[in-house]
Parts: sequence; C-alpha cells; structure tokens
Amino acid sequence: MTINQNTIIKDDNPLIRQKSLPVSLPLCNEDAQLLRDLFQYVKDSTDPEKAEKENLRAAVGISAIQVGIPKQLTAVVVNDIDNDGNDLHYEYMLANPRIISSSVQKSYLENGEGCLSVIDEHEGFVVRSARVKIQAYDLLTDKNVTIRARGYFAIVLQHEIDHFKGILFYDYINSKDPFAKVPGAIVI
Repeated sequence: MTINQNTIIKDDNPLIRQKSLPVSLPLCNEDAQLLRDLFQYVKDSTDPEKAEKENLRAAVGISAIQVGIPKQLTAVVVNDIDNDGNDLHYEYMLANPRIISSSVQKSYLENGEGCLSVIDEHEGFVVRSARVKIQAYDLLTDKNVTIRARGYFAIVLQHEIDHFKGILFYDYINSKDPFAKVPGAIVI
C-alpha cells in the first residue's frame, strides 16, 4: 500500500474517529503487510530526500486508522535520550497494543503534539501519563512483548493507542487554558 500525505486521512474525515478492532494472531498476510508498510512510512519519513520525493511528512508513529483501516496496528520509530544523556532508539510494529498500567505522575511535551492526520495547528499541553506499561505482539521480533516506556516514548505510544479509540491529541488540550501548568508533571 502506498502511504503518503495524499493517502493519510485527515481529522475532517469522520473515519478518523472510528474505533479500531483487534486483529487475529498470528497476523494474516494482509495485516502483516499493512504493518510493514506503516513501519516503512515512519522510517522513510525522517529521510529528507525520500520524504520530499514521496510526499511524506516526518513522523515517529502511524496507526492503521490513519490510512482508513480500523485495525489495532501501529508502527513507531522513536529516538530519545535517557536521564544520563544517552541516546535511546525504539522500533516496533505492534498489533493489539494495550496499556496495562500507567503512572499517576503526568508529563507533556513543552511544544505540544502533532499528528499526520491533523493539519491545523492546535496549541496547548497534551497531558498524559509519564510512564506506561504496554503488552502487544511485535511483528519486528515476532514475539509478544511487554514494553515499559517513559518520557517521550511513553507519549508516542499513548498517542498511537488513542487512535484506536478515535481520540486525537487535541481532545486533551484544556480549552479554557491550553497552557495551564500541571503541578508535578514532567515537562519534556
């Protein structure tokens, strides 16, 4: 499947709000190929030459509903830095990911969030759990995995999993005070 800015559905399309269904495991060939295509989009989108040539917008994640397929499939490629300044790199092709626990402590990105399906700017803090634990099947390793994520990586995973519920990042922005500080939250 060709995935680019022309094929990614936008937030004015009611389909983006549809709930996604779990997929059967082991993955059928069609679902496995879709997951590979999603993953390839994310990887290619950060290569400036490929992005320009193929009409890609930079991304760290994409879910199947964003190409009009309401299935619980998502691909993420995230670069982050740990508390000691060490580089971290995460790559997953996830089927049926679900959050099994999350921290009470909150976090948010200082500059807000973005989304391939959202063209208009929506300024404000998107408050999420600072840490999450997720269970899923990962096609990249062909295993069931438990992922413990914190910081930016945790935010990315929560953002993608929200797509399965038809939730977009700006649904979390405080409409009365979009930049209200959250006491005790980690600002990333």
